[in-house]
Amino acid sequence: MRRTTITLLAACLLTFGAVGCSKSSDDKAKDCSAALTDRTGADSADKPTVSEAKKRVDALDKTLAAMVRSNYESVANNAFDRLDKKTRAGGKDRPVACKSLSEDDYTALLAAKAINGLGWTDKDGQFDKLKMVDSLGG
Repeated sequence: MRRTTITLLAACLLTFGAVGCSKSSDDKAKDCSAALTDRTGADSADKPTVSEAKKRVDALDKTLAAMVRSNYESVANNAFDRLDKKTRAGGKDRPVACKSLSEDDYTALLAAKAINGLGWTDKDGQFDKLKMVDSLGG
């Protein structure tokens, strides 16, 4: 009886201890964001969650699509090329802090950090199309 109780107690402690020690997905994303800071030239305070990163990338995507529809295809291509170069430079080897993220989540965080590294975000971390256009000389 005593051995069973000790085994059960140990199993419970391990189970609850593991749950208590595991990080949330937002914490994992913030750790990954921090690890990508030097690689992307981004602000160290910029630590978006995955959902924030996806919103930033989506805003850029919509802006580039609107530019193409408005006959500013060369400016949109230039922006895309700059972001692609910055993202490739930052994503050569996935940092250890990013290993637990899915490929989609990692890609979104990497692109969001690269957008920040290019200076295309406002003080709240939102994509700012005017900053993007200004940086492109347009």
